[in-house]
Parts: sequence; structure tokens; C-alpha cells
Amino acid sequence: MPATSRHNAVFAAVDLGATSGRVITGRAGPGTLELTEAHRFPNTPVRLPDGLRWDVLALYQGVLDGLRAAGRLGPVTSIGIDTWAVDYGLLDADGSLLGLPFHYRDSRNGDAAARVLARCGAQELYAIGGLQHLPFNTVFQLAAHRSTAQWRAARKLLLMPDLLVHWLTGSMGAEITNASTTGFLDARGGTWSDALIGRLGLDRSLFPPLREPGDPAGTLLPHVTEFTGLPAGTAVTTVASHDTASAVAAVPATEPGFAYVSCGTWSLAGLELDGPVLSDRSRAANFTNERGVDGTVRYLRNIMGMWLLEECRRSWEREGSAPSLADLLADAARARPFAAILDPDDEEFLAPGDMPARIDAFLVRTGQTPPDSPGGYVRCVLESLALAHRRTLREAAELADRELTRIHLVGGGSRNELLCQWTADATGLPVTAGPAEATALGNILVQARAHGLVGDLADMRRLVAETQDLRHYSPQPDRTGWDRAAARLRHD
Repeated sequence: MPATSRHNAVFAAVDLGATSGRVITGRAGPGTLELTEAHRFPNTPVRLPDGLRWDVLALYQGVLDGLRAAGRLGPVTSIGIDTWAVDYGLLDADGSLLGLPFHYRDSRNGDAAARVLARCGAQELYAIGGLQHLPFNTVFQLAAHRSTAQWRAARKLLLMPDLLVHWLTGSMGAEITNASTTGFLDARGGTWSDALIGRLGLDRSLFPPLREPGDPAGTLLPHVTEFTGLPAGTAVTTVASHDTASAVAAVPATEPGFAYVSCGTWSLAGLELDGPVLSDRSRAANFTNERGVDGTVRYLRNIMGMWLLEECRRSWEREGSAPSLADLLADAARARPFAAILDPDDEEFLAPGDMPARIDAFLVRTGQTPPDSPGGYVRCVLESLALAHRRTLREAAELADRELTRIHLVGGGSRNELLCQWTADATGLPVTAGPAEATALGNILVQARAHGLVGDLADMRRLVAETQDLRHYSPQPDRTGWDRAAARLRHD
């Protein structure tokens, strides 16, 4: 792709998360990395008689509205799309969507995993895909879908960002960082595993050609340019379409030995490696090997993350009590340390619902006393997340034979000073917090690199470190309380 003038290039990042979406414009080049939010819109799933679904039509309209708003801010050189992982849409022979995509939190996935594992054991699945066992992995979701009329009519499977790219451009592909979360990508070879696809009785033609971050994905269709006002020929560039892969690309690490925590709805805690770790010990520890930019491997484990806190806040709002986040954090800072500790990865916390009641049930079941105030719940959640970060990163370092020197905590959780400080205290490692907009920055940087404005992955990270607002947290010397609390968590 030809180089673009850094003075004229504006890139649009479409970034869709579990609860909201936004379109952000950005400029990137030597000494420059700037973002401007053009449009934000909600992402509200819908519960239909057959399950919990994503309202992908409302999301697509939000994307179109956002691109129109981006165009009003100035000429757009390129567009990139990132979303969450694992979920997909099925298309018929005409390329039309067969129903709203299922939500990964839908309860149908519980029995599907057992059906897949009966045909292909956990060891074989891990040897091929290298994925953490999660009930909503795409390989399991398909087993739940196969008894439906939609499945019988399906001719192509597109992951969520690839579906939106298809609607914008008419082209079909599978971006590799997101494809690596399905369970069907060979973790060593970086290709679709024909052996596993055949073993599970699936049609290979369902899976579109793979794309790498930076590959061209096409140009906007005429009706899209008409609605958005963007020029004909506006490019759509393949980015690291799994939002965590984009976030990790924007980790401002300038030295070896770093770990990362991409903290939002989920906390994705792990290391960046040159190749996968597919040992039995790694499988037993439930670590995942997902693709990153430039063939890197994101060796990590999913932790439930800020979902716990946000679900608590939604429950309190439904009850008519809506303390601000600032007030909750202030109360949490004053609450008694380590009064209650939970395991964020317990499946009891996965589905939407009354999170304070679920926390109470977990604590009672484990012989602990539930908190008596919202601040107590917040302290319980944040201390437990910090301990989960500690446990995960220590195990990752041991399994990958790495020595850790620093943690980079990026994403929305990097704004939470308590979580950042307590992660430093729990792990005994310094924490660099920020950027909060790591996903959008990674999206923009891959587009800018494809247009010749920035260099390799190391150059991208140096640019983030030089231009973004970062905060640094040093661990407190006395970690006795954290060590004792860690012993109360399972598997520490």
C-alpha cells in the first residue's frame, strides 16, 4: 500500500465492546498519535424466545452513523474494525445474514462443550488450537447451533468484525487474531485446521480465507458512501480485529520482560511470546494461545474483569441506589482490607443478573461474611481482581519460562487507581497504567503502518510511550496481607 502524507491521513477506528460501541478518528506519524471520539452508541443485547442475541443491526447502524460523524470531522483515509471475540453470524448462499448472532453469555453453550469433547478430547483440542477452555468458545457454540434451520441454510461463517467488514465492502474474510479465538485455527501453523473441521463434521467452505492485520479488506460499497458521505474508494483496512489484540499492540513497552493486563469487561492477563505454549501443564492451567500482530502469540488467561463491578452497579441502579463510581471507590478505599475474597473466574459470575446476591452466595459457600455496604463489595471485587492478576501472571511466567520486570495495565481499568495500585502490591511488580484507549490506538496504529506512516511493532509501542499519558505505580514493600489473601483463593 502506498505511503500517505502524515499531514492528511485520518484513520477511523470502529471499536465495539460488550456494552457500547464508538467510532474514533486518529492521526499517527512520527511524534504524533492523537484520537478524537466521533460517535458513541450503546450495545444492548436482546433476549428472544430462543436465547440471548446481539442486536447487530443496531450496531451496524451505529457504525454507519459514526462513520458519517467521522467524515464531518475531516477526510477519512481508512477504516478499521475491532470487536470482542468468538461470536459469529451465519450467511446463506446469497450472503444474507441468517438471524441475529447469539451472545456468548447465552446459556445454550453449557451443554454444547460436553458434546464436542465427547468427539474430540480436551487434549486434542488444546494441541490444535491452544485455547483456554471457556464454554463460549466458537468451537462449542457451533455444536449448540447445528440442530437449527439456520445452520442447515448456512454457507459461510463470519466473526463479528468480519461480518461488519462484509456489510461495508461486500468482501468476506477472517482476520487471524479473531480467528485464533475460535478453536479452529492451528496454533502452530496459523491456518484453519482442516483436520479438526473434518473431525467435527463441518463443511470447510464455511470458513473464509484468513487475513492478517494490515491487509486491505476492500472499499466502501456505493450505498455506504451515500449514507456516510465518505468518498467513493474509501479503504477498509484489516486491523487486529480482536479488541484485545489491538490493545496489546498499543502496550507502551519499551523493554523486555513485560506482562500486560488488558482490563475492561474482561481482564486479559498474560505475556507476548514468539510461539505457543501447548504443554499439558499449560492446558491444565487453562491458558490460551491467541494470535497477535506480526505473528506474535498472546499467552494469557481470561479473568472475569470489571464485569463484576459493572453488574453490581447495574443491580444497585435497579434497586434505586446509584452511587457514583467516584463515591464507590472512595468508600472501597476506606473499607476493611481483605474482609472477603472471591474467585472472579467462578462460572457463577458469568451470566448477567444480580451480582451482589451471587457474590453473597459465593462468600457464604466459602465460609466468609458478605460485605455490608457497596464500598465493601467494590473492595472485595478489586482486591480479588488484583489477586487474580497476580496468580495468572505468575503462572504464565513459570509456564513460559519468563522473568517479569513490569506490568502494563491498559484499557478502561487503567483509570482505576485502586486496581492499579493493588495489582502492583499483590504482584510485587511496578505497574504502568495506560493508555485507557489502547484498543482504539492499536486499531489506528495498524492502519497507519499499512499506509507507511509508522514502523514495526516496536516503533508503534515507542510512539505510544512517547505520546500518551501514563501513570506509574510502585508496589508497597510489605505484602504480608496480600500473601495471606492469596492463600485463600483456589489454586494459588
